[in-house]
Amino acid sequence: MNQPLAYVHPGAKIAKNVVIEPFSVIHNNVEIGEGSWIGPHVTIMEGARIGKNVNIFPGAVISAVPQDLKYQDEDTLTIIGDGTTLRECVTVNKGTNDRMKTQIGKNCWIMAYCHIAHDCIVGDNCVFSNNSTLAGHITVGDHVVLAGMAAVQQFCSIGSHAFVTGGSLVRKDVPPYVKAGREPLSYVGINSVGLRRRGFTTDKIREIQNIYRILYQQNYNNSQAASIIEAEMAATPERDDILEFIKGSQRGIMKGYFSN
Repeated sequence: MNQPLAYVHPGAKIAKNVVIEPFSVIHNNVEIGEGSWIGPHVTIMEGARIGKNVNIFPGAVISAVPQDLKYQDEDTLTIIGDGTTLRECVTVNKGTNDRMKTQIGKNCWIMAYCHIAHDCIVGDNCVFSNNSTLAGHITVGDHVVLAGMAAVQQFCSIGSHAFVTGGSLVRKDVPPYVKAGREPLSYVGINSVGLRRRGFTTDKIREIQNIYRILYQQNYNNSQAASIIEAEMAATPERDDILEFIKGSQRGIMKGYFSN
């Protein structure tokens, strides 16, 4: 249902049961899935692919051109997964020729004034609190929580199930299952509360704790710790996820609190 005071370009593809409130603008080459709600004063620009049952609140701007001087009008996308909510004044920029898209997964909750820059890939079920900011080319796993006013530097990665405390400056990669805090950003334990909420057993949480004790609390460098973890810890999806993250880190992982 389009309100008469909304503008929808004839080239936009709007599914059934989509509500577009007054004073919103939907540009050409936009697709919006069934059951989505587009609040008033929302701007959705070319290349947006909005999933089903997405809620976008007033003032949001989706799929604007990247804030990147290297962008040369490439035909790129912004993808918003099913069930995701973008609160007031959220901005999500489209991709560049690096990844050709910016993508937010399913069932995410992106609170007011968050910014997600070009070429970011965000997993499913993430929560970004108010004013959290992702610079360009960032990868975020599933079930990641950024507390208010967290800022993530370009090209960083954040592993699944990680929790980053409010006001943090993320300059290094944050491994999966951990809590990150302090300044400079450091390992401050595993995200045991979040893991319990998501059904991780006590034994599984203990296994993850033991892995990070080797990595962060026994004075090994990252390569030594990874070799010990691989040799001494039984292979599990969680162990392999952590090892893969450490070995694949391009910026280097954040330090432990004993290292600062």
